[in-house]
Amino acid sequence: MRTLLKILAVLIGIFMMIFIGVQAYPKQHKEIQTVPVHTWNFLWDNIKSESKVDRPPDQVLNSQEWQTLDADSKPSTPPPGVEWAWVRIDIPALKGSMPSVWIEKAYANNIVAYTEYRELFDSNRQYEYDNNELLLPLRTEDAGGSIYLHMNMKEARTGIVQEIRFGHFYDLLTLYLTRDLVDVLLGGSFVLIGLVMLICAFFFHRNYIRFWLSLSIIILSIGLLVVSYSPFLFTVYPEYGQILQRLFDFALFSLLPSFLYFFQLIFGKGYKNIMFYLSRFQLGYSFFSLILLFLNVLTNERYFSIYFLFTTTILGVWMIIELLTMLAISIPYSLKKNKDAQIFNLGLAVFAGVVVFELVRYYASGQQYDLYWWKWGMVVFVISLIVVLGRRFAETHNQILQYSKELEMFNNELQRAEKIEIISDLAASVAHEVRNPLQVTRGFLQLLGERSASSDKKYIDMALDELDRASDIITDFLTFAKPGTENIKTLSISEEFRHIEGVLTPLASIHHGQLLLDMSADLYVKGNSSKFKQALINIIKNSIEALEDEGKIHIVAKRENGEIVIVISDNGIGMKPEELKRLGEPYFSNKTKGTGLGLMVTFRIIESMQGTLTFSSEKGAGTQATIRLPEASA
Repeated sequence: MRTLLKILAVLIGIFMMIFIGVQAYPKQHKEIQTVPVHTWNFLWDNIKSESKVDRPPDQVLNSQEWQTLDADSKPSTPPPGVEWAWVRIDIPALKGSMPSVWIEKAYANNIVAYTEYRELFDSNRQYEYDNNELLLPLRTEDAGGSIYLHMNMKEARTGIVQEIRFGHFYDLLTLYLTRDLVDVLLGGSFVLIGLVMLICAFFFHRNYIRFWLSLSIIILSIGLLVVSYSPFLFTVYPEYGQILQRLFDFALFSLLPSFLYFFQLIFGKGYKNIMFYLSRFQLGYSFFSLILLFLNVLTNERYFSIYFLFTTTILGVWMIIELLTMLAISIPYSLKKNKDAQIFNLGLAVFAGVVVFELVRYYASGQQYDLYWWKWGMVVFVISLIVVLGRRFAETHNQILQYSKELEMFNNELQRAEKIEIISDLAASVAHEVRNPLQVTRGFLQLLGERSASSDKKYIDMALDELDRASDIITDFLTFAKPGTENIKTLSISEEFRHIEGVLTPLASIHHGQLLLDMSADLYVKGNSSKFKQALINIIKNSIEALEDEGKIHIVAKRENGEIVIVISDNGIGMKPEELKRLGEPYFSNKTKGTGLGLMVTFRIIESMQGTLTFSSEKGAGTQATIRLPEASA
């Protein structure tokens, strides 16, 4: 649990740093002095050169067939078999030293950049990736001339070149490096967190490891997706472009089944096990896509169109179906006010809404739209997943604490039951044998007392008092062993207390106390009258002996939910929590000569009547005893 909270704190901290960086970026962007260019010229390349050239051919330089384009226009349809085209960008007046041009986007699989006199750049890509960001150094004498981009395009698309700016090299380098650096930071943070979580999984109990591993794979896959989708690494490290492209596909194939499995762990298999079958199908489809990826690499992308169909077009539609299915399953849980479902749905709604919007726009644009906002939707969604998992762990932790408390309570009850059983066996086997010699001894002491001198009589009286005390203890043992399971009849609560009041009022007066009764005449329970009185007398007697100056004992009997509830409360000295826990234990008593057997017998009698006895107390504020018994008919 602590590890999860630390990871969540780190994740939020990283997101805050990225957010601050993103907020600071536009301000930095405005401070950079650049010259934008909004239009350029386009020409399909009908001239196929067999060898590499260091400048554009004269036919291109002198062609009259150039067409003017901007970021919102699409070039003309290419002639049959033509895949290369030329883009000409006019160079404005250049100020200062180290002039350069920054082209934010240029959509082509391969690009060679020239001026009229020399070659500036050659991408020389051996893989399918058409997103380029260019920073090209120029010379002062290039002003007034043109930049020529020789572009290999599989298909003509709107805005083949976007955001062209001329300016100082270091100013444009700042734009060049920070434009997509946020993606790398964001994806890198996800990868780091995912790896840390995978390491932490080794220390988890097997009951939690499935949740943790699936979420770890989700976060790690999302991080790899964000990093490998960003044009930054393709531009800075073009030699690793093919590896990055394969890494993106692999992360996507691992994300989808782990995401569905995590959803299944949280919300179950769904209606008619639909999530179970959906996750199984997605797992199989991911393996199928991995096989296609392997074959695509082995054939040097000869059948890339087939690979693209299954792993991009069909998989994208399938992702929309999966997201909508998960929303349909989790929404009913939200309507039932399930907090986990509400948090999950919030994150999923943001993520699914963004992904569905971008996928629809991607397909509507003829697959010419660049997905951008999906990664921020993933940020919200991952946070919601972590919160849901954290709530699950917290709930499990609370359950463990609850089970521990219940286990402690059951253990205490077991110990008490064992003590009761031992005392009951001892009482049943010894009490009768001990009482007989005690009675004989008492009789002889009485005879000796009648014949003894007055000086010795006080010692005989003390011996008789101690024998009577021992006899009372034996009586308690017998009552405990046999708490009144015979002579069961219907008892009137008011009549029983009327008799108890007559017996205990003199004792209360001696202790300057007062008994106050509040009960109706139509309350009845089943039990043995003498044992029931004995239990109540033991409780009330303890309350009387705990009274201080002008104390009061309130006795209330009432009907509550089919039970008779008897509440005996006093304003005596009260008890500490540790003393309250030990009530009913044999030989535990707050009185100097107490044995604790009286209250133990009281618990035993109430239990034999199918009732419960509980105490609440506060030191210096008094004690309250609550007896709950099944109600009986009159």
